[in-house]
Amino acid sequence: MVQITAAQVNELRQKTGAGMMDCKKALVEAEGDFDQAIAILRKKGQKIAEKRADRDSSEGVVIAKVNDAANKGVIVSLNCETDFVAKNDDFVALAHQIADAALNVNTMDELLVSKLEGMTVQEKLTEQTGVIGEKIELGGFKTLEAPFVGSYTHGNKIGALVGLSKGFDGAAEVAKNISMQVASMGATTLSYKDFDAAFIASETEARIAAIEKDNEELKRLGKTLKNVPTYISRAQLTDAVIADAEAAIKAELKAEGKPEQIWDKIVPGKLERFIADNTTLDQEKCLLDQTFIMDEKQSVAQYIASKGAVTVVSFERISLA
Repeated sequence: MVQITAAQVNELRQKTGAGMMDCKKALVEAEGDFDQAIAILRKKGQKIAEKRADRDSSEGVVIAKVNDAANKGVIVSLNCETDFVAKNDDFVALAHQIADAALNVNTMDELLVSKLEGMTVQEKLTEQTGVIGEKIELGGFKTLEAPFVGSYTHGNKIGALVGLSKGFDGAAEVAKNISMQVASMGATTLSYKDFDAAFIASETEARIAAIEKDNEELKRLGKTLKNVPTYISRAQLTDAVIADAEAAIKAELKAEGKPEQIWDKIVPGKLERFIADNTTLDQEKCLLDQTFIMDEKQSVAQYIASKGAVTVVSFERISLA
């Protein structure tokens, strides 16, 4: 029988991350052959992966990164079963390694066959499944290319990328600020102009019905009722709609006996309120139409406009939160 030394066991442990006893057993079975011991540990991982294939891997780590040239970014979600594993330093380090590898590819399939520590990423995931004893898999992978890309990762649970139309002094800060907006507010599209009419019509009907149902309960409880909007997107607020709203505001001011000479000071604010009350879909789903989280006095579009001739060309987001 081949004598297995503590140094050999420690070397295998450093190479694979497996436990001391698992490494010793693998070396004994492999009669001291280091490569064969690694193969044995990998087979163990494959068996565990098969047994845990139907487990929920909703915990994990999300990492967003950009390359040195700042014209490509990636977001990778490395998933596991428990928050305990997700908080492990080695697991987080593995997520960063995979994100680094992801900067060199464009698809999930390409990432899985990329090399990482002498094996493919998929083989590494299988190995770590055996080491950790939980289902480990890539839950999400997104890339973004633009003249300038910024990123933001929030608590290792949400990752965001934002692409700008050009790089400039201060571009890194602007891109990071907008990435924070994406991470925090969860926009799904750039502008209300991206919506089609059928989607807006369906959402309008559904949202009004939901508010009316809530109001039935609020009325029963004697509480203040929610405002029921006529519209939910700026796409619905045609020039005619805005003109009618302005006329209604002026009629209201007249009925209240407000002097006509001060209407110009009141109407803009009330019209702005009308627009806010009737663009809830945009504020929820459209990045540029959302209130900027770092300055609630302006929209994201206004913040971008204040930075000169630059635009947001695209964005991506992955969340485990």
